[in-house]
Amino acid sequence: MLSLLKNRTYRHLFLAQIIALVGTGLATVALGLLAFELAGESAGAVLGTALAIKMLAYVGVAPIASALSDQLPRRNVLVALDLVRAGVAAFLPFVTEVWQIYLLIFVLQSASAAFTPIFQATIPDILPVEKDYTRALSLSRLAYDLESVASPVLATVMLAFMAFHNLFAGTVLGFLVSAALVSGVVLHSPKTSRRRGLYERTTRGIRIYLATPRLRGLLAINLAVSAAGALVIVNTVVYVQGVFGLDNRATAFALAAFGAGSMTAALALPGLLEKVSDRSAMLAGASLLTIGTLSASVLPGYGWLLPLWFLIGAGFSTAQTPAGRLLKRSANSEDRPALFAAQFALSHAGWLIAYPLAGWAGATLGLPVAAVLLASLAAAAIALAFAVWPSGDPGGLEHVHDDLPADHPHLQDADGDRRHTHVYVIDDLHRQWPGNVPAHPNG
Repeated sequence: MLSLLKNRTYRHLFLAQIIALVGTGLATVALGLLAFELAGESAGAVLGTALAIKMLAYVGVAPIASALSDQLPRRNVLVALDLVRAGVAAFLPFVTEVWQIYLLIFVLQSASAAFTPIFQATIPDILPVEKDYTRALSLSRLAYDLESVASPVLATVMLAFMAFHNLFAGTVLGFLVSAALVSGVVLHSPKTSRRRGLYERTTRGIRIYLATPRLRGLLAINLAVSAAGALVIVNTVVYVQGVFGLDNRATAFALAAFGAGSMTAALALPGLLEKVSDRSAMLAGASLLTIGTLSASVLPGYGWLLPLWFLIGAGFSTAQTPAGRLLKRSANSEDRPALFAAQFALSHAGWLIAYPLAGWAGATLGLPVAAVLLASLAAAAIALAFAVWPSGDPGGLEHVHDDLPADHPHLQDADGDRRHTHVYVIDDLHRQWPGNVPAHPNG
């Protein structure tokens, strides 16, 4: 996988991603300490609200930001958004009221909601060979998992020598370095084939998404991933410290086990996806998540939690890492930013459902009931994915263009009844997925 780093453009973007992630991780630690400084025992409520604001920004802002920026040079947009994030992070040490945290978090996460889909949509253009792109997706997954381990460790070291407010300086530096790395490369910015209104541009990605069967399956898998992930993220500390009576160190080990499972699967995925289909791998990963989540309802002790969290982490990575391959396959280059923005928004909508369910059910009904509820949600989502995502899922589909004149350039390879076969994506000439194509009149 590391051979991909020989590609200068990809190397710059990957390093930018890692550095920005570490900066964001430092901000997460510092934000928790800042919330405690301002709100004391109500810090949990402050952070919970900040997390909800983050999810709302992700769901609401990504499609709009994609629509507003689709005519602009990608590199300029990415650099500008990094600078916005750096500017917001620079203000965080000076916050004196809780409402100021909420405002700054909304602006910061809105910038991230605009940045991430554009960044993700750029990688397929840099690495057009699917094998290379698959390795890039695994590297990206590894970067996210390593950040979740490295940032708290780095923050702990830094806090030994400085006040927590200074952690925000690391966040600012991370975004500035990311901006510098992105500005040092040339990025392809596909132009749309025709001008569209703001509403059409805002909704285009979601319309393509919902009209494509494999992406409807991906939407269901996203929900299963959210259900299992929410159990781990929200309730690990409750399991470890509330149920098993252990300490912060044991909590960190449990989260590390989840991250280790995810990284192990990410390393194995490039080879696995050469042997099995994306659909098979993702549904297997989602099924593993569901089984693991249900098993959490009968955890006898901490010694069982660690391997279970490892398995859930492996399923987590297997179920979601190949998503980029589906998105790349399901749109033309000019529509990819809109489609990645739709995935970003719709996948986080699942978290917006799962986070409150995990927290509320765990606190009021108990962890076993919460695990059963989340596992049931994941199982229902998997059943839906099986139903809406065809098992064959061919790239090329035969279809008939009754809506085009016989001499239209798109029909150069079609037969007399305007029937032809090619890799099918939803676009201006293909507005819905082909159903049962009538039999050829010549048999």
